[in-house]
Amino acid sequence: MNECVTQAPDERKEQLRQWAARALQAGHEPLQLPPLETALTLQPLSGDAGFRRYFRTDTNPSLIAVDSPPARTNVSRFVALADYLRRNGIHTPLVISADIEHGYMLLEDLGDTQLLRELDDDSVSGLYAEVMSELLCLQQIGRQEGLFPPYNRELLHMEMRLLPEWLVGKLLQRSLSDEENQLLERTFAHLLDSASSQPQVLVHRDYHSRNLMIRDGERPGVVDFQDAVWGPVTYDLASLLRDCYIRWPQEQVENWALAYASTAMDAGVIPEVDGKTFLRWFDWIGLQRHFKVLGLFPRLYLRDGKHGYLPDLPLVIRYTLEVCDKYEEMQPFARWFRTEILPLIEQQDWYRDYRTAGERQHAETEHP
Repeated sequence: MNECVTQAPDERKEQLRQWAARALQAGHEPLQLPPLETALTLQPLSGDAGFRRYFRTDTNPSLIAVDSPPARTNVSRFVALADYLRRNGIHTPLVISADIEHGYMLLEDLGDTQLLRELDDDSVSGLYAEVMSELLCLQQIGRQEGLFPPYNRELLHMEMRLLPEWLVGKLLQRSLSDEENQLLERTFAHLLDSASSQPQVLVHRDYHSRNLMIRDGERPGVVDFQDAVWGPVTYDLASLLRDCYIRWPQEQVENWALAYASTAMDAGVIPEVDGKTFLRWFDWIGLQRHFKVLGLFPRLYLRDGKHGYLPDLPLVIRYTLEVCDKYEEMQPFARWFRTEILPLIEQQDWYRDYRTAGERQHAETEHP
C-alpha cells in the first residue's frame, strides 16, 4: 500500500479527510501529535487486492487514513485483529481512531519499505530469517474464540474453484467437460486431505513480501492481516517462500522450509515430523494457494478493474507446474494444463509480454 497513484477527488475521500481532521483535533494519543495548524491533506497510496483505499496524512509523524466501505469490508474485525495481534507481539499498525459505522480508520504509518524492495541475492537470507522468526511468533499465538474462522475444506475448496471459473471460463472463455471437472475435483481432494492432516495454527493468509514492512532496528511491520484464519501450518510459509512476486531457486526454498520445520518443532509449534512429510505439506498447500491465485488474479482484472495482477500469473503458473511434476498424484493435472490450458494462455497479451521480456533479458545476459 505504498506507491502513489493518481485518483480523482470523490465524496468519500473528502468525508474521510474531514473525519480524520476531527479525530486528530479531539485527541492525539497515543502518538502525541501536535495540533493541526492547517487543513489536513491526504496523499493517495496504492491499495491491496481488496476494497480498501489508503491515504497518507501530512501530519508529523504521518498516519495512514483508510477508507474501508462497511458494505464490503469488516472494519470491526480489522480493529479487533490489529489489537489482538499487537497484544501478542506482532507489530501490526496501531489503530489511532476508527469509525466503525462509516468505515474510516486512522492507522500508524509503518513506512514505505516493503520486504520485496529490499530483497536481493545478498540480503535475502538475513531478511528471510527475520520474517520467518516473526512467522514463528505468529504461529505461537493462541486461538481466540470467534476471531479466527477455520480454514476448513469448504473454504479451501471454494478458493480452488476460482481457477476453473475465472481463469478458464471467464478469462480464457473455455468450457470444461465433465471429465475435466472430475480431474480437477480429484486433484483438489488430494490437496484438501493434505491440508486437513497438518497441524492447525493462526494463518495470516497473505504473508508475503508486499505485506511485510522492513524498519531499521525494529521488528518487521505486518499488514493486510484482516483475513486471518485458523489453518494449515505450512500455508504462510508457502506464501512467503513461493511468493507470487519474486522467485528463488527451488533447492534454496526447500532448504529454508526444512530449516523452518526444525525451528517450529523445537518451539513446539508442530510435533516431530520427517522432512519428506513436511515438504509434501508445504508443496501441496502451496499448490492450493496457487490454484486460488490462478483464478483470483483474473477475477481482480475482470470484475474489479485491477490491471496490475495478470503480469504476475506466469510465475504462479511456473510454480504450479514445477510442483505438480514432483508428485504422481498431481501429474494428470499438469498434463491437462499443459495440453489444454497453457496454449490458450500463451495467446494472451500479458503472457506474450512476459515471454518477450524474458527472452530479451536472456539475450542481454548472453550477449552484453
